[in-house]
Amino acid sequence: MPFLNRIQRWAGERPNDTAVVIAGRRLSWAELRDAAAGQVAETKAVTALCEANSVDFAVNYAAAVAGGRQCAVLDPAWHKHLQDDIIRRIDSSALPAAVSPDDELRDGPGDITFLIGLTSGTTSVPKAFTRSRRSWQQSFDASIEFFGLRQDDVTLAPGPLAASLNLYALSECLYAGSEFQTLEHFDVGDVHSAITHDRVTRLVLVPTMLRMLSERGLTGCVDASGVRTIICAGSKLDARTLEAARRWAPHATIYEYYGASELSFVSGAGLPAGQPAAVGGTGIGHPFPGVDVAILDDDGRPVPGGASGNICVRSGMVSNGYLWGDDGQALRSFGDWFTVGDQGYLEAGELHILGRRADMILTSGKNVYPHEVELALAAVPGVAAAVAAGMPDDLRGQRVVAGIVPSAGGVTAAQLRAGLEGILPRDKRPLQYFVLSELPVTGAGKISRTMLLDWIHHHDRRVRNLGA
Repeated sequence: MPFLNRIQRWAGERPNDTAVVIAGRRLSWAELRDAAAGQVAETKAVTALCEANSVDFAVNYAAAVAGGRQCAVLDPAWHKHLQDDIIRRIDSSALPAAVSPDDELRDGPGDITFLIGLTSGTTSVPKAFTRSRRSWQQSFDASIEFFGLRQDDVTLAPGPLAASLNLYALSECLYAGSEFQTLEHFDVGDVHSAITHDRVTRLVLVPTMLRMLSERGLTGCVDASGVRTIICAGSKLDARTLEAARRWAPHATIYEYYGASELSFVSGAGLPAGQPAAVGGTGIGHPFPGVDVAILDDDGRPVPGGASGNICVRSGMVSNGYLWGDDGQALRSFGDWFTVGDQGYLEAGELHILGRRADMILTSGKNVYPHEVELALAAVPGVAAAVAAGMPDDLRGQRVVAGIVPSAGGVTAAQLRAGLEGILPRDKRPLQYFVLSELPVTGAGKISRTMLLDWIHHHDRRVRNLGA
């Protein structure tokens, strides 16, 4: 476990079939096995792998987890000082197992660490957590069952392999014996070309990528009818992205799921072709196979039925904890239940995600989560994207405001108010709207509600008051 014994199996059964295609280079199962096996003798007990997408990455990654070896995957886009700091921390914190140059390309014991995961990385040092081989084997079994991965699938994950979403997709395909593809870097034209010419049946990507691929694919008449599975992670799909994706890939089941690096998969839902989608909802499906979900309060007690609280998970896929960066809040446990602090509720067995407690808006004594406001606004015609936040208010404590990036033709405050009727309760609707020329995002590409409020406060040129 988790996938080296499987590589040996596929190389024996189907030596000439394609295992990976990365940046235009192909490796068969036998070539991948032989190249990785040739690297094992030179691979130390703990490897900090920091490489761009390439077949060499796949080879070195496989060698780096042989036997009892451990691997940490660093983003080559991080600046050199951050990379060096992380490597020093790994060298001083990791507890390596005994390894030998004579080790074969085989999986080590299931209960020991094979992967050192890094939660993020911008200008600050990311948290580092560890995963056992067994936790990923259980994750593979659950995701293969849930997403219906088949050996005749061709999976394209067009993002960087240093990102956990794409690293997992590569590993899952190696485990399942299914072809994996990625590019040197994300490019809409190259993704469209791969879909057209390389028999791609399965896409693993984030919502922003899916939106670009779908909208430009429709404009350019790129045929995605052969895609039967689309898996999106990172945030719930907004209505415009979902509508474009269903038109562009008409035969695909579109999956969205909730999970966290420290928890693995939690819940998810698949929307088959032709099935109507709920508009503006916060639901993110039912628990994955082998996962129990409960909503607990801050003392670890179950909340009353339907009430919101900490989304807590019990499964064999949860990480072992942190090597560094544990502040006692990032991953909390109540016995065998674990949470990363996301808030939500259960309704008829379906998990609904509200967001992080730190983002919550307290207005007139009511709790409002920006996430559900943003999902509702994204379903309104004329809205390309939306971000919500809580602005200080002498009367209410905070008032809900929203920044709107309009689609072609624009949108008025009256249209926004009318569009939210029947989608969002009145006491959660924004009291003020602003037109944005772009979304407020951090250097890491994440939406920043603090930045929105700062733009409004300083009358930034990128924001214009649309009224109430």
